[in-house]
Amino acid sequence: MSLIKKPNELTVKTTLSALIYGQPGMGKTTLALSAPNPVLFDYDGGIHRVNAAHRVPTVQITSWDETNQVLASEEIKEFDTIVIDTAGKMLSFMDKAIMAANPKMKKADGTLSLQGYGVRKNMFISFVNQVTLMGKSVIFVAHEREEKVGDEKQIRPEIGGSSAGDLIKELDLVGYMEAIGKDRTISFDPCEKFYGKNTCNLSSRIKIPVIIDASGTITGKNDFMTNIINTYKEYQTKQTELSSEYDKVLEVIRDTVEQVTDMQSANEVREAIAGMSHIFDTKVRAGMMLNEKCKKLGLKFNKLSNKYEPAA
Repeated sequence: MSLIKKPNELTVKTTLSALIYGQPGMGKTTLALSAPNPVLFDYDGGIHRVNAAHRVPTVQITSWDETNQVLASEEIKEFDTIVIDTAGKMLSFMDKAIMAANPKMKKADGTLSLQGYGVRKNMFISFVNQVTLMGKSVIFVAHEREEKVGDEKQIRPEIGGSSAGDLIKELDLVGYMEAIGKDRTISFDPCEKFYGKNTCNLSSRIKIPVIIDASGTITGKNDFMTNIINTYKEYQTKQTELSSEYDKVLEVIRDTVEQVTDMQSANEVREAIAGMSHIFDTKVRAGMMLNEKCKKLGLKFNKLSNKYEPAA
C-alpha cells in the first residue's frame, strides 16, 4: 500500500489543539472546560477561581514528571479533552525539568539557554502529538500581554516569551477573548491587534453566551468549545469530500478534452466545460488543458469571436 495519499484519501482529523487567551476575568478556563468530557491539568493553582458548577476532574500539577505520569495512566483514557491552565506555567515546569536533567541548559540568570529553548519546543510538540495520538483534543489557556512593535501595541499570549509564535504553529485554532461593551467575545481571525488562527472558517468574531448570571444562577449549558470542535470536525470532513469531488471533476475534464479532434469539437467542449459545476481551480485547469490540446491541433482561441479557430 502506498504511503503517499491523494487529498481525498487523507484521514480526517477528529481532534483539536487550540489556545484561548485574553483579558483577566473573562472566563477563559470555564470556556476551555466547555470542550467535550474534559480533564483539567492545573499548573497555575487556579481551579478555585472556576465556579463550582463548572469544575471538572482536575490534576493539580506540581512537576513535569506528574504530567507524564498522568498521560501514561489508565485514568486518562476516560477523558476526551485535556485542558492546560495555563500554557505559560506548563512551559515553566518544562524549563525546570530540562535544567534539572541537564544543568548546561541553564544560563547564569536562571533561564533556559538557546539550546534549552530548542529542547522545550520539541517537548511541547511531542506533548501535542502524544495527546492527539491518544485521540484527545487539547486546549491551552493563557493570559495576554502587550508587546510594542514600532509605534503599535500588539496583544500576544503570555507563553514562552519570544518562542510563542513557534508554539502557536503547532495548534489548529488560536482565539482571543475580549469584552466588547457588555458582551464577551472571541475571535480566531489574526489581525494587526492580536494573534489568531482560524483553520475551519469560523466567524470573525463570536459572542460567548451567558451561562451564569450576576447572582450566580446557571442560565445555560457550558458547551461552547464542544460546538467549536464539532464545527472543526465537520469542516475537515467537508474539505475531504470536496477533494474527492475535485478529483472526479478533473477526471471528467480530462476525458472530455481527449475528445477534441478539430475546431468544431474544440468549441463544443469549451461550451461543455463552461456549463460544468467547478470546484476550486478546475475551471482554470480545464482551460489550460483545452488550450494545450488545441495548440497541438493547430488551433488558437479568438477573443473577439469567443471561439477556437485555425492558427494563422
